Amino acid sequence: MTAETIDKCPSAMQFFWGSNSGVEWSDLRVFLAIAREGTLSAAARKLGQTQPTMGRRLRALEGAVGHTLFQRTTEGFFLTDEGNSVLVHAERMEEEALAFQRQLAGRDTQLEGMLRLTAPDWFGIHILAPVLAEFGELHPKVRVELLADSRHYSLPRREADLAFRIRPFEDPEVVSRRLLHLPYALYGPAGTEPPRLGDGYGARVITMDLALAEMPDAIWLRRALPGAHAACRSNNRDVQAALCARGAGLAVLPCPLGDVVPGIVRLDIGEEPPGRDAYLGYHRDLRRLMRLRALLDLIIGRLAK
Repeated sequence: MTAETIDKCPSAMQFFWGSNSGVEWSDLRVFLAIAREGTLSAAARKLGQTQPTMGRRLRALEGAVGHTLFQRTTEGFFLTDEGNSVLVHAERMEEEALAFQRQLAGRDTQLEGMLRLTAPDWFGIHILAPVLAEFGELHPKVRVELLADSRHYSLPRREADLAFRIRPFEDPEVVSRRLLHLPYALYGPAGTEPPRLGDGYGARVITMDLALAEMPDAIWLRRALPGAHAACRSNNRDVQAALCARGAGLAVLPCPLGDVVPGIVRLDIGEEPPGRDAYLGYHRDLRRLMRLRALLDLIIGRLAK
């Protein structure tokens, strides 16, 4: 590590290189491999070492820093709070080490490492996938993992590096911004006669499951078509769209999804459902992570509006 690296990560240096801590970069590489792979055996295969050696190096690191960095379970190794703190700084140090190696080798700077993203399922498919494909062409050595479901993964606990949500972030440790506005519309199979606003008697609708019944579009649907019958419910927007296309009922969908599903069209009943704002967020400790900055620049450049 150079003096410049140490200056960039003072908290990391204080944590790792405190009085006579004896931490070695090789041990941090073992730590990173275990954190990413989840088990000693998988991490050992990744680094080409034996499992006993990996276990011994991890114990040496934990002894040097004076903290337990992983919870050992039958399902694998899970980072403790202290382990999450080490992970943030170890990844920065890894980037500096890789950059230093590339400089010595005279190669062009190329980003490397992993980024874990989380987003609602439909948002990942219809909004993020094209941008992530472009990012993969620009930075082939960055591995992007997209967790596409309705769960809110924790940024402070490093369950994800970058999150996309249809509501503002509230955690004070998270750096966030509004990314774009998403219009919603009522959809039905092509040729469907639009129901009357404030009535909807006899219409069949597809809506959110009961756990998400207070979503703005679900509330709007009940108010706009009070006489309609909820024929199907799902918390998955792509499922709702597929059911709508097969004639199961009308559905309120985000327009970037509904407009690309074959066989369904927007229905004008004189009032549009409420749109939503999409937000992105990441932990403030990652703001200098070069591969994350590169991905953010591309996403904002392609999607922000």
